[in-house]
Amino acid sequence: MTDATGTTFAADDDLAKVPLPTLAASVDRFLEWCAPLLTPDEYARTEAAARDLLAPGGTAERLQADLERFDAEPSTDSWLDEFWPSRYLGRRDRIALNANFFFLFGPGSDDPCLRAAELATAALGHKADLDAGTFPPLAPRGVAQSMEQSRHIFSTTRIPGDPQDHVRSPHTDAWPGPSTERHVVVFCRGRIHRLDVLGPDGSAHTVDELAGALRGIRGTHPSRAAVAESVGSLTTLARAEWAGVRDRLAGLDPANAEAIDLVERALFAICLDDERPADETAACRTLLAGDSGNRWFDKALSIVVLADGTAGVNIEHCELDGTTVLTLVDAMFADSVRTHADRAGAREQGAPAHAELGFVLDDDLRATVARAHDDFADFLAGTATSLVGFDDFGADDAKALESSPDAFVQAAYQVAHRRAKGVTGATYESIATRQFRRGRTEAMRVITPEMVAFVDAMQDPEASDDDRRTAFRAAADAHGARARQCQQGDAPEQHLWELEWIQRRRGERLGATEPLPVFASPGWTVMRDDWLSTSSAPSANIRYFGFGSTSSRCIGVAYVLLPDRFHVHLSTPRDQAGGMDAFARELRAAVAELRNLLA
Repeated sequence: MTDATGTTFAADDDLAKVPLPTLAASVDRFLEWCAPLLTPDEYARTEAAARDLLAPGGTAERLQADLERFDAEPSTDSWLDEFWPSRYLGRRDRIALNANFFFLFGPGSDDPCLRAAELATAALGHKADLDAGTFPPLAPRGVAQSMEQSRHIFSTTRIPGDPQDHVRSPHTDAWPGPSTERHVVVFCRGRIHRLDVLGPDGSAHTVDELAGALRGIRGTHPSRAAVAESVGSLTTLARAEWAGVRDRLAGLDPANAEAIDLVERALFAICLDDERPADETAACRTLLAGDSGNRWFDKALSIVVLADGTAGVNIEHCELDGTTVLTLVDAMFADSVRTHADRAGAREQGAPAHAELGFVLDDDLRATVARAHDDFADFLAGTATSLVGFDDFGADDAKALESSPDAFVQAAYQVAHRRAKGVTGATYESIATRQFRRGRTEAMRVITPEMVAFVDAMQDPEASDDDRRTAFRAAADAHGARARQCQQGDAPEQHLWELEWIQRRRGERLGATEPLPVFASPGWTVMRDDWLSTSSAPSANIRYFGFGSTSSRCIGVAYVLLPDRFHVHLSTPRDQAGGMDAFARELRAAVAELRNLLA
């Protein structure tokens, strides 16, 4: 609904809806996108399966008609309104490391409690702006953007369920208006504490008061709690199992139900870790996962501060995309802590109230907590991560070479991957679509015929520099054209995937139960079996952005591309670490080679 009290969300309802592609358009686009990845035989089989979707009166036509009906309903903001819950909340594996992502901030105070207090105050300042509707809505290049996701930063928690999770969040029918909660939850040495960051009248405590309270929490227990007592590890379980364990935990004792409720209603989490990272690689790894007993991975926003003041955030993804979290982070760092404190009405109120949350556990629950902790530690150990930093190259350098910065780095990724692993494979790139009502992202597939031809030219010892430059320009142009298609909502994958979801949800009622061959075709399976999964987070306030491994052979590529620097976080299964390390080496070489080629 339109905000009556300010301008932050006022334009949201006036944004255009995400356009719903026709079935014929998505079939054509799908075949175009998967073709470079297929053999002639695979393409022929895929084309036959895809054209089957267009059969008059067939299953796909009935599913499309139902999607068109849903899109036309007055209460529907986007034809993707059911897709996103299915995609994010329907996943059944663990979300820790598999779905959550992190940002590493630049340096700040080396006092971890002061750093945490300052970051918490900055977050509260942004919340005050959002609640009042005074935060300026985003409009890059004059194009208004959806701000809806910003409503779900604070007091938002993913709740495990079976067969699907749900979200507990303000600005919903169940919880109208902004959150009026006054507390956060602090995780320290495997224990959970409630900390009131706002006084009874809603005014924030001062930074010094919050820092003092955090020092008190940190000093209460000099050693870590027993692994079997640190219930945060339960949030690393696969979702259906966690749903059952959460029910058992809440039902064992009323104190447990109250403690869970306090965690889920909290404005956000603050995680105080004892680790002193040796370098940024170690810092990123802790922000990505860390000690699972010191996290609640279901919280939308967790501010993580290490013992030397190194800090960042860990984000639960179901309601928040990277662009929204960038908006939060940039707002936090745009003004001084004093300005944020004033915005949140901070005043001296004495020591903030805080107390440890006690959980009553039986032997079975203790064993489950310990198993969850150990299993996740093994899972983290099975994930390899690495950083690649270019402090002498950035977006301005790419522009000086008359290249789109994103096309440049995506081309470098493809050259590096071919050289490291000997294959040009399916590559995903996330493209923001926030110019649409409730817009989130579109799935872009990077491999075009032009990109394949460019990589071939780079590998061909007989190709001249002119040949390679011509091939690069064609690949960059094709990349830009496809990115624009995705920005405009003209992309096939999510559309076809949603038809598959509709068949699962109500295919029987629609008389649309006949299997659709396209979803077993080589094109569908090969195009979505990523070798590289890429996403960017451009902000001067971010050192690194990262997420975990996304499949058994894929390299996750999270990058911060700024005018003067280019930082990349890589992740892959441990048994694929050699390929990832080779990719990192080849990426350094490819960037240098492309710079020389285009110069």
